[in-house]
Amino acid sequence: MSLKETEFQLMDEEQLSVELIEAQYQLKNTSQQPNAKSVLILVSGIELAGKGEAVKQLREWVDPRYLRVKADAPIIFNQKQTFWQSYARFIPAEGQIMVMFGNWYSDLLSTAMHVSKPLDETLFDDYVENMRAYEQDLKNNHVDVIKIWFDLSWKSLQKRLDEMDPSEAHWHKLHGLDWRNKKQYDNVQRLRQRFSNDWIVIDGEDEQSRDQQFAQHILRTLKHCPEHILNTKEHWPQAPVPELLLSPATEMADEAAYKNELKKLSQKVAEALRCATRNVVIVFEGMDAAGKGGAIKRIVKKLDPREYEIHTIAAPEKYELRRPYLWRFWNKIVPEERITIFDRSWYGRVLVERVEGFASTVEWQRAYDEINRFESDLYNSQTVVIKFWLAIDKDEQAVRFKAREETAHKRFKITPDDWRNRDRWEDYLHAAADMLQRTDTEHAPWHVIATNNKHQARLQVLNMILKQLKAD
Repeated sequence: MSLKETEFQLMDEEQLSVELIEAQYQLKNTSQQPNAKSVLILVSGIELAGKGEAVKQLREWVDPRYLRVKADAPIIFNQKQTFWQSYARFIPAEGQIMVMFGNWYSDLLSTAMHVSKPLDETLFDDYVENMRAYEQDLKNNHVDVIKIWFDLSWKSLQKRLDEMDPSEAHWHKLHGLDWRNKKQYDNVQRLRQRFSNDWIVIDGEDEQSRDQQFAQHILRTLKHCPEHILNTKEHWPQAPVPELLLSPATEMADEAAYKNELKKLSQKVAEALRCATRNVVIVFEGMDAAGKGGAIKRIVKKLDPREYEIHTIAAPEKYELRRPYLWRFWNKIVPEERITIFDRSWYGRVLVERVEGFASTVEWQRAYDEINRFESDLYNSQTVVIKFWLAIDKDEQAVRFKAREETAHKRFKITPDDWRNRDRWEDYLHAAADMLQRTDTEHAPWHVIATNNKHQARLQVLNMILKQLKAD
């Protein structure tokens, strides 16, 4: 996709610059408004087609303070990292413009062209499909994504290589290829045709036309950022509330037997987590006072603090609200951390944010699919996702709330909001029922644990961790 000759005309550069800056500031100044946008520009293409020159010229035409550029050499995909992981923290906030000069498509081409282990076309196409789904999720969360490929003929590429200063040669190793090799050039062109049907393709032959086409495409995007709002379902098919959520009764455990079993299981879990061949993410959700903290404490009891990371999730900060809601979780899961535990998680979007009205109906309804894709990406990058819903009944919760108020070292755990949330008990149950039904997947199943008896619940949590680690 590119501007047709009848649509593209060279503009006066001063006028182009004025319009770009006006559009840039318009985007920046709307950052605090509802449904404000950001713009992510993915740039890739044939070497020496003028990508860097076009980005440099764009920076001269706009206010450079508000145009961020991330430039990276392509990397080869590895099994322990999702394709978006190294780029997630650079996703622009509302009101920002980011140019990724080097991105997941550059990495895909590098991986596909890797001499020692080339990527087969089926897996290549799977990556492209997942990338487009990720980009659609970004768009639905107010990040407009445009993708621009700079093209250059073989003849022109060879001429530019002949004219290039030898001192600059080390800068031109995109995809690690020999650009004198016609077979490799043809292979890049063949592969990019498999994903570039939704890209803007700019011919890099004429420098002035190239730079202006690039700038004018961005100007059009800034002026006409599209809405990516999905329709709500007119009749939401509410999932039935599972019996275990309604009556989470458990039999009492013998105290001595419990302590003995807990000691053995804690050791087994520590060893299993430490020796797991995949990274492990453990997620806890549940009503207030259901025992999330107590369960986490028993999981890590036999682990060294350097072996794991615990994230206690509260309401998002202001800077986090300006980005896609999963952004703060993308950046909390890194390949270097083998064991990551979440005390509440990304499921807040379909629980508290749904019930309390912090997310619109459109946002929480589409979040189930976004979450499933997120967890699928983690699973496919060698991460085990273990999810627990800790079920408690309303009477037992009241007992625990009162006990917290009367216990000095537990008073910090109870707030007026905890008591207020009990008025929405049924709403939370319905939200949990939908969550369990719509995000219980083969790669990331839910484990519902009855917690009216804390001891029995802790043993079940530890046993379920062992079971899922063994299955994976």
